[in-house]
Amino acid sequence: MVHLYVKKNTLSDKIVIIDYKMGNLRSVQKAFKKVGVNAIISNKHQDIIEANKIVLPGVGAFKDAMSNLEELNLIPLLYDEVIKKKKKFLGICLGMQLLATKSYEFCETKGLGWLEAEIIKFDSSHQNKQLKVPHVGWNNISYKKSSKIFNDIPNNSDFYFVHSYHFTTDKDYATSVCHYGNDFIASIQKDNIYATQFHPEKSQIHGLSIIKNFVDLESESPC
Repeated sequence: MVHLYVKKNTLSDKIVIIDYKMGNLRSVQKAFKKVGVNAIISNKHQDIIEANKIVLPGVGAFKDAMSNLEELNLIPLLYDEVIKKKKKFLGICLGMQLLATKSYEFCETKGLGWLEAEIIKFDSSHQNKQLKVPHVGWNNISYKKSSKIFNDIPNNSDFYFVHSYHFTTDKDYATSVCHYGNDFIASIQKDNIYATQFHPEKSQIHGLSIIKNFVDLESESPC
């Protein structure tokens, strides 16, 4: 068994997993627990304000996710905490896609707009072969540039994916790509914002290393 060392939480450390009714929150929380960190699941504004780091996971439809965030009045709050206050942020799967300007899933839907990007569906026809959509299962990623959340993780490591849509942009956000028919963006970073299309919480030892590395990022004390 491989053991991951993580510095223990201090009284000033608080990691919140945003509860916006879009699935897999407990599995993400358990992943943090496995690396020795008690992350809380919450949509309470005060918890988010007091947090040093914010995690936005997600499984499901883009439009439903944006509706839920709006209903909980989380969109302006998250903007203040992540964009203005520069708190470390980790988006997972749908939580990565929501960062984009818009998505074309079912209908055109406005995203959080933190990054100039769009969410598009995989083209199922590729080189006269039918590509299975959704893209489900283990696939390796190739690094495009260095990122602290990949510390001690070898290039071309495998991670677990479940998605029909993917992040596309002409900006230099990509930290890794994955090949499925064509290369698509598997992870991104811009300043304090980190995100993965794959599921670290389902990706065994390398996924736990992603969680550990996010925990170990230096954080700003909440205002």
